[in-house]
Amino acid sequence: MTRPAAIACAAAAAAALSLSTCLSTPAAAADGTPPPDKIVIDVVAVNGSGCPAGTANVNVSPDNTAFTVSYSHYVAQVGVGAKPTDFRKNCQLSLNVHVPQGFTYAVAQADYRGFAHLEPGAKGLQRASYYFQGMSQTTYTNHNFTGPHSEDWQVTDTTDLDAVVYAPCGALRNFNINTELRVDAGTSDPARTTSFLAMDSTDGSINTLYHFAWKQCPKR
Repeated sequence: MTRPAAIACAAAAAAALSLSTCLSTPAAAADGTPPPDKIVIDVVAVNGSGCPAGTANVNVSPDNTAFTVSYSHYVAQVGVGAKPTDFRKNCQLSLNVHVPQGFTYAVAQADYRGFAHLEPGAKGLQRASYYFQGMSQTTYTNHNFTGPHSEDWQVTDTTDLDAVVYAPCGALRNFNINTELRVDAGTSDPARTTSFLAMDSTDGSINTLYHFAWKQCPKR
């Protein structure tokens, strides 16, 4: 498949990428109900070959239950038309999440979707991790793909409830999201074919949706 055909295929078939949280909050929590006041999210930094300047945007839902990250350029590829560095794309988002006083939040499940075209013998990898500034980074979760593959893909990352990490109460810590896509030609012929793994859309409509799990902080 030529590069133009591959990208056209990705644009036509890439599905929405979403990250969601599904958990029962601890006994210390009220009932997981989001705070009534407004959340403000500031984008501190966006770095990476998968999210060049101006290609990632963040918006908060009106009901304070989620925020959405929109990407318009996120494709890793090898083969015809690909540059040597295109086999790996990454994006690191650093977000400053201002939550109402007395509340904190966490994320426990991630659902990713995209489109992949992998020639026979080619391989793909999607990975992600999340952590708060000043705290240990979570272990990368890897999802592997093997050619032949030419269709939508979906993977899910989950965290055990007792391992969910909430933002520290009373402290403003940046929330960091690291994602990565990789493609390896393997035994396919990169001189004649193109393989790619995409979280991308030519119209910029691909989204990552993060749902909050809420907990009330102890009163001092």
